[in-house]
Amino acid sequence: MIRLEDYDKSNRFTAKVLETSVITPEASAVEVRDIILEVDKKDFHFDVGQSVGVIVSGPHELGHTEHFRLYTVANTFETSNGNKPVINICVRRCTYIDDFSGEEYKGIASNYLCDRRAGDTITLTGPYGIPWEVPEEKDADLLLIGLGTGIAPFRAFVKHIYKNVGGWQGRVWLFHGALTGLEMLYRNDKRDDFTNYYDEETFEAFEALSPRPHVYDPIALDYALEERGEEIWNMLLNPKTHVYVAGMENIRKILNKAFSNIAGSPEKWERRKAEMMAGKRWTELVY
Repeated sequence: MIRLEDYDKSNRFTAKVLETSVITPEASAVEVRDIILEVDKKDFHFDVGQSVGVIVSGPHELGHTEHFRLYTVANTFETSNGNKPVINICVRRCTYIDDFSGEEYKGIASNYLCDRRAGDTITLTGPYGIPWEVPEEKDADLLLIGLGTGIAPFRAFVKHIYKNVGGWQGRVWLFHGALTGLEMLYRNDKRDDFTNYYDEETFEAFEALSPRPHVYDPIALDYALEERGEEIWNMLLNPKTHVYVAGMENIRKILNKAFSNIAGSPEKWERRKAEMMAGKRWTELVY
């Protein structure tokens, strides 16, 4: 993985906040916002699966003059009434506990973005990352697996498949993990963009929630996958199946455990994954 400090941040431009809205219900313990930005650069273009960098000017507590974080674009390419590119980003307001002092600190970029209001201007860079490619075969099965705000690129990807590509015949299975049903981003009572595709015969979404009542228990993504293990394994054995993964780095550990159980052994799963990666049928957006 490329370190954040190694990214080229020279391609900078500004964007205006058009709209910012909370997409988690009031009863949720977390705040996640969908932020719509109008990019002040008409030749700016991005593809599904790419990210933009957000730069927050300092000085900051740790001595750095500016803070840099990546956010995946959560929409397909479109323009505003002013014919400027528009992007959506999904931002969770974060806090961190220092391991040594026990003090709580606010996440710099997430709180900065969540505090912006319509009309405010922010500095962006990018885009970054390899675009997600849709298989040429429209009967290919697609497994989409995300944790938390990792749902953002799938919001754009699923829309692209059904609205832009069209005529999709293969299964599109979305597995989204969250602590509780209130944090099923873009899939709760506050905002459910995926209802647009529930009438598609090929689309199905599966929830993976914490199996116990304590909100900080592990998300049950592995359980959700293993419950459908036989079908998923048959999909993975099909040379047309493609897998797309998005979320924090710990999603790799969760998936390796789940798929090892589904396959029957870690060795068997490692061989299958290696074959899929060699065939460019395994795509990760991990941060």
